[in-house]
Amino acid sequence: MLLRFLDRFEEVLISVLMALAVTLIFVAVVHRFSLSAAADLVGFARTHDMPGLQSAARSVFKAFNSIKLTWAQEACIYLFVWMAKFGAAYGVRIGIHVGVDILVDRLQDPARKIVTAIAMSGGILFTGIVAWIGADFVWNVRQGGQTSPDLEMQMWIIYLAVPLGSGLMCFRFIQALYLYLTTGYVAHHDLSSVEGVDDEAKDLSEGGHG
Repeated sequence: MLLRFLDRFEEVLISVLMALAVTLIFVAVVHRFSLSAAADLVGFARTHDMPGLQSAARSVFKAFNSIKLTWAQEACIYLFVWMAKFGAAYGVRIGIHVGVDILVDRLQDPARKIVTAIAMSGGILFTGIVAWIGADFVWNVRQGGQTSPDLEMQMWIIYLAVPLGSGLMCFRFIQALYLYLTTGYVAHHDLSSVEGVDDEAKDLSEGGHG
């Protein structure tokens, strides 16, 4: 029950972060385009001696210019950082990370099982160290009271993505290792859902070049 909740929370969090980032980018682009269009319209009206249109265009320009979105770029960067860290943990769970397994596939049991377990253990060790160092870094930043330039947000909240994301990634590696040692199953992303992959593989097997 707890694992199911964690899985769902992970998926919802990534989806929400992605939606917020895309929405912010869209709004910022529309805002910038509207400012440019209004400024061009003011110039056009001035050139063609159209005071009514010039006044209206200037009012539109002032209205859009009063909306300050200088913080949007910074917010998007922070959203993508959080999305990347939790997305990496999600990738471990579903087996979507890129891996070189040519040599491992040539091994026979029990050598293959030992090498796979060592690789997963390396992932556990690495992400665990990053989570520990990240937590210490967040603590020091919190003590220093550092804030972001535009959002004026406490930076320790932003950096919290490192220990939390790495900690979750470490847990996913532990989960994957336990599953492999008990059942022999290793999560792999289903490439059959990617259009053209099967056709390309068939073409290459027949000596084609794609």
